[in-house]
Amino acid sequence: MNKPAVILLSGGLDSTTVLAIAKEQGFLPYAMSFDYGQRHRIELEAAKRIAQHFKVVEHSIVQFDLRQIGGSALTTQEPVPKHRSVEEMGQGIPITYVPARNTIFLSFALAWAEVLGAEDVFIGVNALDYSGYPDCRPEYIRSYEQMANLATRAGVEGKSHLTIHAPLMAMTKKQIIETGLSLGVDYSLTTSCYDPGILGQPCGQCDACLLRNKGFAELHMIDPLVGK
Repeated sequence: MNKPAVILLSGGLDSTTVLAIAKEQGFLPYAMSFDYGQRHRIELEAAKRIAQHFKVVEHSIVQFDLRQIGGSALTTQEPVPKHRSVEEMGQGIPITYVPARNTIFLSFALAWAEVLGAEDVFIGVNALDYSGYPDCRPEYIRSYEQMANLATRAGVEGKSHLTIHAPLMAMTKKQIIETGLSLGVDYSLTTSCYDPGILGQPCGQCDACLLRNKGFAELHMIDPLVGK
């Protein structure tokens, strides 16, 4: 295929799996990560490792500061929720939701895709094993894709049609990990924790850690990050 595609790469389990899927489908991956003032900035080091491991064409790290806006435990000093049950995670929108984050991320990806002449953007959103974020739902992705094709010169001139791929949308965390393992993903390169230690070690108690651990446990496996 050899078509360029922009892959949103956080350094986490989901986005790494998406990168592997895009490569398996024959896309030339241009990885994009974000340094936005997040408390778990250690994820950028993971993203660099993953981008190098997968030999992406280019890895862009975009910088801006959402701490100026706040409104999330990931961009303020608000405590990250710990020890929540799966049932609790499915109720309401948690304080770890970053206002408009995926809209901002996709806007940068859209701009880069237009410059690259790419018609494809990949994002690792998921509507099953997730923490209730409104910008992880299929209706959001469909609406954004429609807007994107109205908002770009390439779309208006009919030169291209942008497709936003969300291949993990209907997968459980178990299925996501299974898919990644089948594609040779080394999950020891990734990080998912919202509140990591000084050396980047996962807390094991936040929503992201609990969902990740649940996925590995359902496969009768131990997360390679446990004990690190």
